[in-house]
Amino acid sequence: MSQFKFSVGPWNVHEGADAFGPDVRGSIPFEEKIKKFKEIGMDAVQFHDDDAVPEMNSMTEKQIKEAAADVKSLLNKYGLAAEFVAPRLWMDPHTMDGGFTSNSKEDREFAIWRALRSADIARQLGCDKIVLWLAREGTLCQESKDPVEGNKRLIDGINAILNYDKSMKVLIEPKPNEPIDRSFIPTIGHVIGLSYRTADPNRVGGLIESAHAILAGLDPANEMGYALAAGKLWGVHLNDQNGMKFDQDKSFGAENLRQAFNQVLVLKKHGFGNNGEYVGLDVKVMRTQKLEVSYRHIENSLSVFRMLEKKADTFDWAFQKKCVAERDYEALEHYTIKHLLNM
Repeated sequence: MSQFKFSVGPWNVHEGADAFGPDVRGSIPFEEKIKKFKEIGMDAVQFHDDDAVPEMNSMTEKQIKEAAADVKSLLNKYGLAAEFVAPRLWMDPHTMDGGFTSNSKEDREFAIWRALRSADIARQLGCDKIVLWLAREGTLCQESKDPVEGNKRLIDGINAILNYDKSMKVLIEPKPNEPIDRSFIPTIGHVIGLSYRTADPNRVGGLIESAHAILAGLDPANEMGYALAAGKLWGVHLNDQNGMKFDQDKSFGAENLRQAFNQVLVLKKHGFGNNGEYVGLDVKVMRTQKLEVSYRHIENSLSVFRMLEKKADTFDWAFQKKCVAERDYEALEHYTIKHLLNM
């Protein structure tokens, strides 16, 4: 039996707009997405704060909690859990210059307000994880922000969450660039280093997205291995990426099957999932897809993961050890390719 459980977010089924074009598909109602996720084989749903409570900026804290409780009832209806809640700070006019690291005190206070409301929503949804994708926490103009002060402000924001709700864990999702030019926390190494400067390092860990690691010029499996060795890999977003360009969020394994295999291999070998972690998918619908096949990229990603898990199960570790002992890495590399090709 597989050790893995799977999650996906409602934003992964969208209308197809991008930076260079408008919507190309109609919208799918939220409950219909939740129902379909269960049918596909998902175990949990990932949430931004405003996925759960769309008009939260104009609501009281009591109203936000009540709205989140209604979403929990919907999850219960379809037998799904909530994996995490992430404050969607990058989409608000208050956060055009960053949230926690904004040069505006008013905007920094808004970011913390949203983060604390995310904790309220998470509690109502029955989960204990806040994910921080630090989308605009860095610089558009290098001289506009002091990087020392920027990192201190990030720590202050994280501490606000930790102190507000002692049951919450904070997962930082690193990315080197886009939509900003230079991120203050571009890699999982930065995440782990920052975690030890917070009020409770035991409640601060990381979430690694495959494409974000590739955008940093790094190998996703090695990044996952680093976080696993530190006991800090608390979430993953699997997808694929064609080189160091814009964030593509392609279906898992669509570009580099061997790289995808090694992500599955390291997760499986080192017990990811044994403590309740989910294998999250963060994959975008291709702009060309018709509305009726808006879920195919999720189905394909799940299918590829399961096929690669079987390949991990049947990997010949005895042969691997022999090759390692002899330093015959050509033989090992060739074996791996043949194994993936069923040869």
